[in-house]
Amino acid sequence: MRKTVSASLFFVAVIWMASAAAQTPSGSGDIKMNPVAATSGQGVSNAALLDRPEVRVLRVDLAPGAVRNIHTHDDTQFHLWIPVIGNPQIEIEPDKPLDVGPWKAQFIKGGVRHGFKNFGTTTATVIEVFVKK
Repeated sequence: MRKTVSASLFFVAVIWMASAAAQTPSGSGDIKMNPVAATSGQGVSNAALLDRPEVRVLRVDLAPGAVRNIHTHDDTQFHLWIPVIGNPQIEIEPDKPLDVGPWKAQFIKGGVRHGFKNFGTTTATVIEVFVKK
């Protein structure tokens, strides 16, 4: 039970910190957004909010029309994909694409193919929490 409570508190703290970070506009403050490689998509940038051997937390900004190509994370047990601003679309194979609103977290097992897009007219922000192997 102690492990469950500790893990729950950890994830609540991470989400709380990520929420505050998501409200910081791109290019301001301490967060330096880095564009993903052109081969990985277009209009997508991210910044590591926390990177430890056991967990990584990213802020991901999706410009209007942004596409993150289908990919996998083979170095993770699972990750949580949590939109906080906007209504991006995610595709977790083999399912059909799903339009997701703010705070509608998605669970993705490590190695599962997925990608996402922003069909909106404003920047969408997603928090990704990766639990590493």
